Formats: sequence, structure tokens, C-alpha cells
Amino acid sequence: MDLRRTLAGLGLATLLAACAHPFYAGDLQPGTSRQQVLERLGPPTRIVALPGGERLQYSTQPFGHHAWMVDLDPAGRLVGARQVLAAAEFQRIVPGQWTATDVEREFGPPARVDGVASWDGPVLTYRWRDVDRSDMFYWVYLDRQGVVRRAHQGMEFINAPDNERN
Repeated sequence: MDLRRTLAGLGLATLLAACAHPFYAGDLQPGTSRQQVLERLGPPTRIVALPGGERLQYSTQPFGHHAWMVDLDPAGRLVGARQVLAAAEFQRIVPGQWTATDVEREFGPPARVDGVASWDGPVLTYRWRDVDRSDMFYWVYLDRQGVVRRAHQGMEFINAPDNERN
């Protein structure tokens, strides 16, 4: 019985840890200093130069479902922060115009970079959750020159029922 309780406790702790995202930046106020952002969120996953400042990327990829883009002006003051792994954000990708650099600037590093037999180029995979909290993938197909050629979403059937038994 003690083993069951221990395993149940570990399972609950794992579930709670997986649901939390450590980089919540939605309540940061415009004008917050770079130093205050770093004190609050810690070191970013990546820092990206922008024409009018810089972007601090806070991503929970490859296993999480969130990526916060924290934009700072040239003086190091917060302009805005947003969670970008969402359907409306992914719809901004323009095949034939965006490159791998554009995708990673806007969404951070992907969860995976794969190749598939039916495509002659890399496929960037992002994990995210839709509005009803379903686990999802978003795939961005690049050609050999790094230009986006197509992009689409799909479900991640991580906890799907076993249809073989029905």
C-alpha cells in the first residue's frame, strides 16, 4: 500500500509540474527594465536581435507547450510580452516568404527538427495546446534553402484511447 501511495504522489507531482509553465510573462508591465525581467523570469532560452531592440525568448520546448516572446526597446525597457504557441500566432506564417530564421525569431527553437521521406527538407515541429487544452503539433516544412513551403497543425495523440480494443 505504501508503494501505491508513493507512486500516486510521484504521479501527481509530475502532473502538476507538467501543467505549470515557469516563464509566465503575461503580467509584466510595459516599461519594465531588462534587469527586472531577468530577475523575474531568469535567463532566457535565447536572445534575438530585433531592428528596434531585442527579444528575450522563454521557451518550454521540447516538452512544454509555451513560448513567451519578451520584446525590449533599444533602452532595454519592455515593449510587450506574449505567448506565441497558439493557433492565431501560427497563422502569421507565410509560406514562400518566411524562412527558418523568421520562424525561430517568432516562435523560438522548435521541439524537434525532423526529416520525412515524402519531403525534401527539414520539418520543424512545435508542441502547443489549443483552446480546449488538447495537445497539438504544428509542423513547418522548409525547403533545402530554408524557406517555408507549407505549415499545418495536427493532434498529438499522447493519451488517445486504444482504438484496437473497441
